[in-house]
Amino acid sequence: MARTSGRTVRDLRRENRTAVLQRLYFDGPMSRVALGSAAGLSSGSVSNVVAELLAEGVVEEAGSLGADGGRPRTLLRVTAGHGRLIGVDVGETRVRVELFDLSMSELAGAERPLSGHGTRSYDVAVVAGHILDGIEEVLRASGDGGGSGGLLGVGVGVPGIVEHTDDGTLVHGQTIGWDAVPLERLLRGSGRLPAHVPLFIDNGAKTLGQAEMWFGGGRGAHNAVVVLFGSGVGACVVTDEVEHGRAVEWGHLTVRVRGRRCRCGARGCLEAYAGAEALLARWREAGGRPTSGTDDEEAALTDLLRAAQPPDGGEGDPVAARVLAETAEYLGAGLSDLINLFQPERILVGGWAGLRLGPRFLESVRAHAHAHALRHPAGRVGIALGRLGPDAVTVGAAVLPLAAFFARGGHRAPAGSPAPAPAWRTALGGRLAGAGQRAGREERPEDRTGVS
Repeated sequence: MARTSGRTVRDLRRENRTAVLQRLYFDGPMSRVALGSAAGLSSGSVSNVVAELLAEGVVEEAGSLGADGGRPRTLLRVTAGHGRLIGVDVGETRVRVELFDLSMSELAGAERPLSGHGTRSYDVAVVAGHILDGIEEVLRASGDGGGSGGLLGVGVGVPGIVEHTDDGTLVHGQTIGWDAVPLERLLRGSGRLPAHVPLFIDNGAKTLGQAEMWFGGGRGAHNAVVVLFGSGVGACVVTDEVEHGRAVEWGHLTVRVRGRRCRCGARGCLEAYAGAEALLARWREAGGRPTSGTDDEEAALTDLLRAAQPPDGGEGDPVAARVLAETAEYLGAGLSDLINLFQPERILVGGWAGLRLGPRFLESVRAHAHAHALRHPAGRVGIALGRLGPDAVTVGAAVLPLAAFFARGGHRAPAGSPAPAPAWRTALGGRLAGAGQRAGREERPEDRTGVS
């Protein structure tokens, strides 16, 4: 095989295919002329690559662009139906599984509750069973009898620290009682996940960050922090120095020495004050009484919000209002640490609790963050809610196999081949966060002419 600067011709062909797919996915539909300029390829290279991708069905024609006095140009886009992706969110209260096409349109979804509190609800065998059951359910619901032939991969977002080893992915989830859990081996060893389907496992806050950077409020940002605020709290950092994103255990930053006991066993963690589980515990300790019972955190948080600000406009419960105000201050102080450490241009707050609470107290969180942070980085950061809703973790998890598909130049993984390194580190960096198809990119003049 001929080599050029240490790369084979096959490597160069794959890189050219990747460049074309990336540009079509984030900026398409595009003509061949525009595509060559955007991807940095010659017209001959673009023609060869496009011909291959059209023949394989990875790319399709999408109408034409009229030209004054010349021949109309054919527009191209990635074929949404060429393959399917599965994203899994192992959350604090449920396991959510979603099936997507390549445009990230949801085709089917399944959900399994994690009942109760504490590590018992995170029995490894139970969680693995929920993941596998959900995968089988969404494949059946897709109408092909449950076959996995068109499945490009499965991505799983989990709580805790994720370690990628030669023997498979291990999950260190101290707050849920997981100590070096070999989740990849458990899923593969079940025999229920086809060997040819690539499997990716990563931290849930990181997959949330992946989704927001590609399709949500992080698009176009070079430096951003995406915060996952659920029962606990976590964050994903994307900076010029950490361009592919890194999950940080922000929830276990100490905010009060010898403070409240955290789920991790330490005292004074941010999560022990600002996580939804701790927030509700502090409300109960102060005399608050959720009307929805104690096992449903999402319903109980809704009760707290209603108590603090009744929908009928009546006088709210001062205890509930005080607990929310304290939580906003803790969160703001926690965000100030992220501002001082990473100096992001944007901070996005996601997760089911963050999105539920955001409209009620985001302005207060902003004020506390600016009050505690250094003036210069605080004056440059925008703090907003994530745009992709409470299921953004599943979207980000599904993007892991999507990015790996792009990195392979649009080729499917060979049967029996091991999954590549986590896709965010091998394909499209977090900074390539242009307007993807799922988010609905801004319309350009050329898009308004003859596009099917």
